[in-house]
Amino acid sequence: MFKSTFARVLVAGVLVAIGLTATLSATHAWGNYHWARQSNPFTLKVGDNVSPSWDSYLNVAIADWDQSSVLNLTRVAGTTRPKLCRPTAGQLAVCNERYGNNGWLGIAQIWVSGDHITQAITKVNDTYFNTATYNTPAWRQMVMCQEVGHDFGLDHQDENFSNSNLDTCMDYTSNPETNQHPNAHDYEQLESTYAHLDTTTTVGASTLPKAMPPAMGQINFDTPGQWGRLVSSSANGRLEVYELDFGQGNKVLTHVFWADPEADARR
Repeated sequence: MFKSTFARVLVAGVLVAIGLTATLSATHAWGNYHWARQSNPFTLKVGDNVSPSWDSYLNVAIADWDQSSVLNLTRVAGTTRPKLCRPTAGQLAVCNERYGNNGWLGIAQIWVSGDHITQAITKVNDTYFNTATYNTPAWRQMVMCQEVGHDFGLDHQDENFSNSNLDTCMDYTSNPETNQHPNAHDYEQLESTYAHLDTTTTVGASTLPKAMPPAMGQINFDTPGQWGRLVSSSANGRLEVYELDFGQGNKVLTHVFWADPEADARR
């Protein structure tokens, strides 16, 4: 009897340890930022403001992230001109355009009140995706997947462009062939980020919280001069995060993926 009981306790302890290892292995949250909601899974509308050349990549990204146990994503018609890519309260807007030779390949922006995301956008820059360097299915899918992932509150699993791929779009690389989709660690991080419930909701809200200054929705955010202060940068400077602080916990944060200047010079 003692031996049998000891064996069961031992096995249970091993399973708990394995579970803790799996849970703790995902540690790539973007701060504490998350969409406020009162239940899981929550339904988030994704506004499609992309051209036909990007529709398939957006559809794959939505299908991939929708596999998360805490997310239900619904693709809806976009409500903004892609060049301006204005956000919509309570939604994620995705846009593509020729945004110019401004250096960035893709950006993700979130409007936050405290830790709560109130609206978000993803933009991909056709000025670079129309070049030989980046006009490939792998580059398009990785960047689309990654920028959309940021808008849920995810950060990168790895920022080394030269090491082996982790088989996730949240891993930076110079060869995106195997980094086009989320992996198990991304889903684990989402489960961890959204493990708690909120007393309020920002998902699907028709307006921004009253505490957020109206100016937050009236500024263009296309260039570094409009993004506020630089708060973090990767070792090679190709990944940066900017913060524009409006006070009282109200901010606009911009995750930037810069194009490779050497590749750009060769095109």
